[in-house]
Amino acid sequence: MRDAPDLLRDLLSRARARGASAGDAILVESDSFAVQVRLKVIDKVKQARERRLGLRLFFGQRSAITATSDLSADSLARLLEETCAMAAATPEDPAAGLPEAAALASRIADLDLYDGSAFDLPLEERIAIARRAEEAALAADPRITNSEGGEFEASAARICYASTHGFLGEYRASSHALSVVPVAVANGQMQRDYWYSAHRKFAGLEAPEAVGRTAAARAVRRLHARKVPTQEVPVVFEPEVAASLLRTLAGAAAGSAIYRKASFLAGRLGEVIASPAVTVVDDGTLPGALGSRPFDAEGLPTRRTVLVEHGILKTYLLDTYSARKLGLASTGNAGRDVGDAPGVTATNLFLLPGPHAPEAILRSVDRGLLVTELIGFGVNLVTGDYSRGAVGLWIEGGEVAFPVEEITIAGNLNQMLPQIEMVGNDLVLRGRVAAPTLKIARMTVAGH
Repeated sequence: MRDAPDLLRDLLSRARARGASAGDAILVESDSFAVQVRLKVIDKVKQARERRLGLRLFFGQRSAITATSDLSADSLARLLEETCAMAAATPEDPAAGLPEAAALASRIADLDLYDGSAFDLPLEERIAIARRAEEAALAADPRITNSEGGEFEASAARICYASTHGFLGEYRASSHALSVVPVAVANGQMQRDYWYSAHRKFAGLEAPEAVGRTAAARAVRRLHARKVPTQEVPVVFEPEVAASLLRTLAGAAAGSAIYRKASFLAGRLGEVIASPAVTVVDDGTLPGALGSRPFDAEGLPTRRTVLVEHGILKTYLLDTYSARKLGLASTGNAGRDVGDAPGVTATNLFLLPGPHAPEAILRSVDRGLLVTELIGFGVNLVTGDYSRGAVGLWIEGGEVAFPVEEITIAGNLNQMLPQIEMVGNDLVLRGRVAAPTLKIARMTVAGH
């Protein structure tokens, strides 16, 4: 079988010969494995290898997208024929098309995204890593009596993209993750929690024992949880929970939501939408980071984009299509599954750290809530209404007093973001979206 670049070039050349005015193609070769143990017994072992090709063709402003995992000559010939036929049957879309050739990435930066060493480990060692994490959790506290398992997984991929503009780029990327979900029991009450570590490089993962001990501590601190009466109080978001607030913000700032007028941020460029303490950055150029890539799903260079600067909305997150719909320029945020059209995706999205230690943020709260987990999804991006089930720790006199559960936190993002009055100094880029501890001045905590 021909190598990926030759295969993609040939396919696009044949598409042009059949009358396509433009097109692009992506080929992803991936390997993955996952091992899980539960109560020291192997629960799952999975390994997969996949090769998939996606083809997008334009006939003027008509277009179609197809995909296949069969890369034989006959299969690709059928794919090309079917894509051309489908494009001819679709309606015209004035915003459809490739990005301008001059905007494409001129060089492919090496962002240090690949490490295949985990795939060289014998199966017994992979299992041992998951087992060590779970065993550490079970040994950390006598109240940890059960487990939903420890899991170690890794993936590695080669991504090759080509377009009729003459662009051809490829890169390799990997990811590794280790997690454990212990269960704590006391007085007949059971509580579960989790912890994880994720990194591009296998050596960048936290030690399995550290992951297990942290997961155990998080589960134990939820024991003897109480309900609290409904009230308005300050609410502190732990980093993992604060990151979910950024995901919501990214969804509201995505060009696709803006041009559909399905976001409370539509038409608000240049306006104050958050506290001056809030600066949010999307940066796809960070070496070794989980969301980094040298170019986006349309061949545009990734970049550092300041989404919110000292509370002011500076830009939206855009791919080529949404940028054209809005009369703007792409921010290099196109993402794409092999068989789908490009869409807006964040790369490494994070809230810049502030000056406050997490302990100082807690001390500033006379009575309020520290949120440690959110449940469900109750966010209306059109209106900004925010209501989610929550679990956390009640704060009295600046100190954690007791765990709480069966509560809902509610507000509206138009008020919540401007009321972020303290931002922590504890930012860690644990995943693609990250935030430090933050404090919102007032929210409704609905209990009994």
